[in-house]
Amino acid sequence: MLAYKVPCVDETSRTRNVVHAYVDSAERRDWEAFAALLAEDVVYEMPQSRERIRGKSAYLQFNREYPGDWHLQVRRVVADGRHAAAWIDARVGAEHQDACVWFELSDQGLISRITDYWPEPYDPLPGREHLVERW
Repeated sequence: MLAYKVPCVDETSRTRNVVHAYVDSAERRDWEAFAALLAEDVVYEMPQSRERIRGKSAYLQFNREYPGDWHLQVRRVVADGRHAAAWIDARVGAEHQDACVWFELSDQGLISRITDYWPEPYDPLPGREHLVERW
């Protein structure tokens, strides 16, 4: 049973609600609720830095250890079936960036793939080599 209650009306509504719950639980640092939204074999990719994280445990650790006083807020979520795109306002201190994040949900309604696009390419931050593979 999910720790985070996600209302389910239809597949598209469920997907939209899961994405909102994902951002909300990350913002609140509610890692139990956040983890409950992820498939065990979730894949997270950041094309600009060419990093990929495989598996719920590694992805959860990546988010727990992400440096800085970061904050996320959904600007818009567009969903269709088990797929969604979110425009997210991301802030670390006074620095602001917009992110476009693509989500894919499994048949069970869990997030199975996340592709996180940032405005510009960048080199990965040090200290997470044990969690990611470069491509």
